[in-house]
Amino acid sequence: MHIARFFAAALFSGVVALAQQPSPSEPPTTALTIYNDNFAVARTALDLDLHAGLNSVETNQVTNQLEPDSVVLRDMGQSGASIKPSFRILEQNYESAVVTQDWLLQKYEGKTIQFEISPGNTVEGKVIRAPSAHQNPYGGYEQTVALIDVKGQMQFQLPGMPLFPASTDGLLLKPALRWQIESETARKVNAELAYITEGFNWEATYNVVTAAGGAATEGAEKADLMGWVTINNLSGTDFPRAAIKLMAGDVAKIQTRNRAYGAMMAVAQNVTDEADQVTQQPFDDFHLYDLHRTVSLANGETKQVQFIEAAGVQVERSYLYDGAANGLQNSYYAGQVNQAQNFGIDPSNAKVEIVEQIKNSEANHLGMPLPAGRLRFYRRDADGQMEFVGESTISHTPAEDTVKVTTGNAFDVKGARRQTDFFIDTNRHILEEFFEIKLTNQKAEAVNVNVLEHLYRGDNWVIEQKSGDFTKLDSHTVEFPVRVPAKGDATVTYKVRYTW
Repeated sequence: MHIARFFAAALFSGVVALAQQPSPSEPPTTALTIYNDNFAVARTALDLDLHAGLNSVETNQVTNQLEPDSVVLRDMGQSGASIKPSFRILEQNYESAVVTQDWLLQKYEGKTIQFEISPGNTVEGKVIRAPSAHQNPYGGYEQTVALIDVKGQMQFQLPGMPLFPASTDGLLLKPALRWQIESETARKVNAELAYITEGFNWEATYNVVTAAGGAATEGAEKADLMGWVTINNLSGTDFPRAAIKLMAGDVAKIQTRNRAYGAMMAVAQNVTDEADQVTQQPFDDFHLYDLHRTVSLANGETKQVQFIEAAGVQVERSYLYDGAANGLQNSYYAGQVNQAQNFGIDPSNAKVEIVEQIKNSEANHLGMPLPAGRLRFYRRDADGQMEFVGESTISHTPAEDTVKVTTGNAFDVKGARRQTDFFIDTNRHILEEFFEIKLTNQKAEAVNVNVLEHLYRGDNWVIEQKSGDFTKLDSHTVEFPVRVPAKGDATVTYKVRYTW
């Protein structure tokens, strides 16, 4: 079975696509560029039929989470600063108070309406107070419940489903933008409406399936890698025909509003596995991914699209032991040394981490800038079935860079770290300490473990004695590579001297 289709069947079986997908020949009505941080830029075409003088123009092709001050309405046929604008916007109004039951109850405060208790059975009730939400002095929101007068008795709940007169004025079924536009002459304008809206998000997920074999092997092995993008629309608006691009990178965005969502939405998952290939290109200091498809993205829908698939990817496994991971760090003043003997000693960490590395290069069948997201590892057991063996998150990874993630802690490889000696001479400004790190391996094969040591007592240090070579990773961290034999153990010892 094709590996991508296998995942679609195995991980999303029983999911029904609720939205009818548009035909590939249908042109998109909206272009969406979705960012990682709960917002998107929406662009749609507006045909303006202007007469000379003042024009009232309205559109409801917007969301109810639009940022009004981000709206740009421009003539697509004009470009360049020297060209005189074909029209002038005098006023813009954004109306987002879409009609709801609470809104109608507020409109009928002080009035009597019918409430349906059961089919064909109604009762009259006077709306003394409608439910509403308001901000309290502490920055949170409080909900005020309804108060209804039914037959001379007041109650703090609706007696039934409220029935409102069909002739109610001022109903807004969808959010709308309204402009007052001045034009010198009558003309038809092919305009573009662009705006920023909250309520959209996307993230990448990666599935890595290693070759058959129940036992993990250290070093390099081959794997299949599939990358998916998951797109969420909680904007309150359906987009039946949208062209979607995804922006990857840390784009600065000021959070100006704190929206509260009243109800959880039912989410439909729509998995696509089309022949169209997702492509990427550098854009500004970020990367832009294009789905190259017209898709339907309904409100409350989660859509998934595969954007990368590679076979024969080399994955390299190693182990990492950080015995002082639970200890204190950077607990000293500049130019001084922490003189406490038990600094960074207790508690000691016994866990040895499993580290997987994937080179994101063309030589390794990849080489595409990988957006940040979750990376899951699967391995086939002795029966050939896939088992989940760990996951982690990756940051935005450029081409030719290396993905390096921790997927768990080894069961059969353990570590122990202890301070074997300590000496301090405050008159001579010298502090020395001795360490022993012991690694045990109960696996049937030898393993390589990188031992991390953090020299955080002070800025000035030197390792005077050591049992093996080490690499200085930064000004306070060294790494000792250790080969631990099968069913055996290995020990690292060193002496470090601090001066101040």
